[in-house]
Amino acid sequence: MKHKVMIMKRKDYDVDKIKSVVLEGIQELGVKPRGKVLMKPNCVMAHKDLFPHAFTRPEFVEGVAAALQKNGSEIQELALGERCGITIPTRFCFGNAGYMEVAKKYGLKVHFFDECKQVPVKLRNPERLRDTIYLPKPITETDFFVNLPKFKAHPWTRLTLSLKNLIGIQDDKYRLIDHNTHLEHKIADLAETVTHGFIAVDGITAGQKMMLTPTPFDLGAIIMGTNPCAVDTVCSHMVNTDPDQIIHLKYAAQRGFGPISLDDIEISGDYPLAEAQSRTAGFEFCMEKIDDYFKYQGKLSCIVGSFPEDHSPDYCWGGCPGALQESMHIIQMYYPEVHKTMGKIKYVVGEVDGPIDLEPDERVIFMGDCTSWRGQIDGEQVVIEKSYRSRCEEDTKNAKTNDMALKILGSVWHCLTNGKKRYIHAPGCPVSVAAHVNYLSFLGGIKNVNFDKRTLIPVNLGYMQMRFNRAINRMLG
Repeated sequence: MKHKVMIMKRKDYDVDKIKSVVLEGIQELGVKPRGKVLMKPNCVMAHKDLFPHAFTRPEFVEGVAAALQKNGSEIQELALGERCGITIPTRFCFGNAGYMEVAKKYGLKVHFFDECKQVPVKLRNPERLRDTIYLPKPITETDFFVNLPKFKAHPWTRLTLSLKNLIGIQDDKYRLIDHNTHLEHKIADLAETVTHGFIAVDGITAGQKMMLTPTPFDLGAIIMGTNPCAVDTVCSHMVNTDPDQIIHLKYAAQRGFGPISLDDIEISGDYPLAEAQSRTAGFEFCMEKIDDYFKYQGKLSCIVGSFPEDHSPDYCWGGCPGALQESMHIIQMYYPEVHKTMGKIKYVVGEVDGPIDLEPDERVIFMGDCTSWRGQIDGEQVVIEKSYRSRCEEDTKNAKTNDMALKILGSVWHCLTNGKKRYIHAPGCPVSVAAHVNYLSFLGGIKNVNFDKRTLIPVNLGYMQMRFNRAINRMLG
């Protein structure tokens, strides 16, 4: 029996009209929400001025919540949960996204996954990357999972849809584990941990290029289904992309989680696939390697070496290179003229051989645990040793913290203690987007967005609330 996917037209964020479209989808797909129902949006980052297109819109979440309540006589609890990205407190992002007003209006229980107790979940699939993965307790207690991704391009995985949205069910302590060349496998692992009851993709305004700072694209669509592989396959075709190029989708399909061929999918709705493909002929992705991507931007140049894993020796799509792209876009979102004002930086990642040619006013950052180099800088013999640990050496049970404050203070202190040295070696695998921002700000002599007055106080208030509630919740279990 074929999996059903609906593509419906919706040009604006009118809540009542979204509700009507979703109700039609629920009925046609035979969706029957029951028990503890949890809606998971994509709220990787949210701010009306700085990050206006990064998250599932609140009107969309409201329309789905209203439709579920109208059609869910067996719902015991309707909840909203997420862990936003780059170590920022989820409370801050939910407030900026407008989700708290929606939660209050519809009586939704709110789960900030960074405040929840994390519990081990066993994986059984023969192709699994790990035997155990850690998830917030509310995910493990959910009876009916509702995935509400934002339709966006992604610089590491090409597209972020329902499967990639599952990264947000992990807290930061576990989120960056395998978030390197193993990222696509990690997403396939996460696909085993939840059973989808309903999926509704916010494709009304889609996002191009980046996932944190996307360029908006008027796609005018709501895509619905019950199987993440089927939904993501249809969405990839909508933007003229072969689903085999979405590696985590291919892995998930190979593990038996759903189809990757249109032959196994029944498409319905009032938005023909061919019409969507014609509309998205100019949809922009960003799967460029950083040595090419920053080649013509003047102040930042990159040297990419080899990487330690046999399955991806030439590039680390899920790690430091992509974090560099996102962090530079974040800095540019705060300070649009940054490429004119920052000092010159040479960014080195991977195992690199041979001399590094530096201009007199250029500084070097060796990024990540897998990076190594031997040579001279200003007549000084410099040895950068790699400290990369393989996946088998990574202990998920005793994972290191990825706390926001510790990340910021640690990288800032590292920069300060290196003073005016021409180079610095940043540890981590991967080095997070947040840490990248600190290193780039220091070496480039530019303002640090972590201390920008537009977000400094509300982010830190959210952080303090998060720390307090996390301590209480994890103590109580």
